[in-house]
Amino acid sequence: MKNTKSIFDQYRDKITSIAQKLRFSGDTLDVLLVPDNVAEHTLNITRDDGSKKELSAYRVQFSNARGPYKGGIRFHDAADLDEVSFLAALMNLKTAVVGIPMGGAKGGVVVNAKDYSKGELERIARAWVSAMSDIIGVDQDIPAPDMYTTPQIMGYMLDEYEKITGKSEPGMITGKPIALGGSLGRDTATAQGGVYTLEELVKKLKLDRSKLRVAVQGFGNSGYNAAKILYDLGYKIVAVSDSRNGIYSESGLDPEHVMTIKQDKGSVADVPNVRVITNAELLTCDCDVLIPAALDRQVTQENADGVQAKIIVELANGPVTVEADVILNKKDVHIIPDILANAGGVTVSYFEWVQNRMQYMWSVEEVAEKLKSIMVPSFHAVWEQSKNHNISLRDAAYMIAVVRIVEALKLRGRVS
Repeated sequence: MKNTKSIFDQYRDKITSIAQKLRFSGDTLDVLLVPDNVAEHTLNITRDDGSKKELSAYRVQFSNARGPYKGGIRFHDAADLDEVSFLAALMNLKTAVVGIPMGGAKGGVVVNAKDYSKGELERIARAWVSAMSDIIGVDQDIPAPDMYTTPQIMGYMLDEYEKITGKSEPGMITGKPIALGGSLGRDTATAQGGVYTLEELVKKLKLDRSKLRVAVQGFGNSGYNAAKILYDLGYKIVAVSDSRNGIYSESGLDPEHVMTIKQDKGSVADVPNVRVITNAELLTCDCDVLIPAALDRQVTQENADGVQAKIIVELANGPVTVEADVILNKKDVHIIPDILANAGGVTVSYFEWVQNRMQYMWSVEEVAEKLKSIMVPSFHAVWEQSKNHNISLRDAAYMIAVVRIVEALKLRGRVS
């Protein structure tokens, strides 16, 4: 039977299971399941044609036990309160599993960004900040880009916030353009972090990367950069997809060539001499490594049996459902979970925040090295936890994160 639970309810079930294994009290579990604060607003936007539009906007602040709230803002028609709450909860776990001193939050506007002009998106960005200005800030809650938000949108948000507060505060938001205090290496951080974890898993499994065939679902920033980095390392990229279609080539694809054609003609499906496939077909195509880098809930109980990959790297948030996770674990598929695999993005966002506070900028080489110094030990900690307790990498990552969060809560006296 298909699971009808919301994505946040599935998170609750997972945390409850982990908490029971760790023998936490009911009071401690309650704190782990409930956000600190939920802000809901209606944004009133004037469109280019003069018409008015009301848009639902959210900011969910899940926990600041380990540091200020941190998390992206997405402009997407599925960014409702349930999804934003789930993503805020994941961010709380994500910062904990890689050990950076921040909590978790997420923001959203329910809107199809593709239907809005650049000027309209700017107005949405400024309206969101105006609505949330009293709960965000450099020591309080630091937003960042997410789906369909960009460095330029972060620039608009920074400008609006500074207009409202009357002071310069570049560290109140990350993922900014370099000229406004952004960090070098931020554009490739999520992909690079995921690659670092994959490389460590490949070493653990004693595999030859040159023989591994990779399929990447989602050819946006994270997916494209992951494909390019892996291609340059010697992996064979056999399939990629965008929101319209996918392509498959047993002889391999050059991600830069594919991106050039996509930008010129509109879709990866315009690449010549390849087999055009659907996004669904990509998930079950003949490959060794599957990288979901698009939306959540892509691998489900309906298609998990058909997945041929033996390694999954979750660059997207929540791409594998709870039911699919069970099926894939029984098939001995190694899944590097989202809270570890895509934590490179928030880690370099943390670096940007630190640089802003120091009024200093690191080189791209320094950023890459600092990212590696966090991602590699984090992977090994999760791997050892998995082996020591005979549990999946996902359960191991959740355990490490939850223990760190509860430790901070106890030290603050919020739980006993």
